[in-house]
Amino acid sequence: MAWKKELDELKKRRTLAEKMGGADKLKRQHGRGKLDVRQRVAKMADAGTFREIGKVAGKGTYDEDGDLVDFTPANFIFGKAEVAGRHTVLAADDFTVRGGAADAAIWRKSMLAEQMAHEWKMPIIRLIDGTGGGGSVKMLEDMGLTYVPYLPGWEHVVKNLDTVPVVSLALGSVAGLGAARVTASHYSVMVKGLSHMFTAGPAVVAAIGETHDKESLGGAEIHTRNGAVDDMVASEEEAFEAARKFLSYLPSAVGKKAPRVTPIDKPTRKDNSLLSAVPENRREAYSMRKILQSVFDKGSVFEMGRRWGQSSITAFARLDGWPIAVLASDPSFMGGSWSADAARKINRFIALANQFRLPVVHLVDNPGFMIGLEAEKAGTIRHGVEALNGIYRSTVPWASVIIRKAYGVAGAAMSDHTKFQYRFAWPSGDWGSLPLEGGIEVAYKAELEAAEDRQAHLDAIRTRLDKVRSPFRTAEAFMVEDIIDPRETRPLLCEFANLAQERL
Repeated sequence: MAWKKELDELKKRRTLAEKMGGADKLKRQHGRGKLDVRQRVAKMADAGTFREIGKVAGKGTYDEDGDLVDFTPANFIFGKAEVAGRHTVLAADDFTVRGGAADAAIWRKSMLAEQMAHEWKMPIIRLIDGTGGGGSVKMLEDMGLTYVPYLPGWEHVVKNLDTVPVVSLALGSVAGLGAARVTASHYSVMVKGLSHMFTAGPAVVAAIGETHDKESLGGAEIHTRNGAVDDMVASEEEAFEAARKFLSYLPSAVGKKAPRVTPIDKPTRKDNSLLSAVPENRREAYSMRKILQSVFDKGSVFEMGRRWGQSSITAFARLDGWPIAVLASDPSFMGGSWSADAARKINRFIALANQFRLPVVHLVDNPGFMIGLEAEKAGTIRHGVEALNGIYRSTVPWASVIIRKAYGVAGAAMSDHTKFQYRFAWPSGDWGSLPLEGGIEVAYKAELEAAEDRQAHLDAIRTRLDKVRSPFRTAEAFMVEDIIDPRETRPLLCEFANLAQERL
């Protein structure tokens, strides 16, 4: 057979590449409760679809005759795969080879992975474990010099954020460049107890007088509450599933259409439970998430970033099979008022919806911006106005449903009022420039002080104003377009979703 010697060597090199960092390093990896890189790729990709690129890149060891004795692969593998039936670039760090450090990396591999994604318009999933190719002190000694830092290939990372969906899964302790790769994404996940993320790890931080272990310095609890990472899951398998679900709502690239699934839920379905979803007592909280589950296609709601900016819910869902970006208030947390973190979360999510051309449905119960000293220290008004501006810059079809409160500047951020208002209000709607409860005693101060029975007079004023605040008074003046039976919400939003696709 022609080229038998060369083909035998190719087979040998491929076999040696699959040993990764060797038996001892693999045992250590598995002993930490972690999958190895090839197990991860096999679980992330649809069965049998991963085609590795550059498998034989690495460092060979040769005998005195120049023949290959051993081979250590690069600590980064990538290739083309199918994920839930979609062509995807899959890139993964191999922690068993020098912990992902630069002295075992081949930079061109990671650069080409990113470049392949944006040039061929495919989503990219990064399975990150380690420094992600960052430097090491040992490497500097071997080089005999230091260097001015730079990030080869980062331009491709930036291009991907503008062109294709990017998912990063932190599957171990990631620091420096590895941490940067996690956060340079549209969706990121950490595994509780397994993942840690740092600008610099505990040993380095000790130099500034701080003593921490990995969990207390950079555990998933920290980063999924500060907004650096979107979600926390319990296992690597759950991380892979979260990546699949996130990508299922998005197109493969900017400018392409997000895929519709075969509808499994009638657009005309009406849920009687919505009649009692909102309590008549305005001070009583309720579950907005139950409303989401009722209104959108059954089983289709996928929440993103639940653990931070908790007064606002950001999620993907489907209406009559079409993917939708969902923004909603959570009245069970700070009454649904916008904090600085909630505003940051909203602004990022709306930008994502616009980038990938997903229509937005906004379920509104917003009493306004968070108030108080801590809110002022956090710069709530600046972040709130940036979110408001993001909504006004939005160019995708937009529908709002006023579930209950809409007060002040934050309440006005339900939509861009200069555009056609595809908007509905429930009979529980309650709106204005400020909540009446907070302003009655100020506005009627003199009158109340002069009253013989202050409390009785205050109750009488409240009764009068309750008539004025009726949503039907607003509808008479056509200052709200439609008040609807809550059970009509789903059919009307399905109508919106189908019209939105024609407009898009």
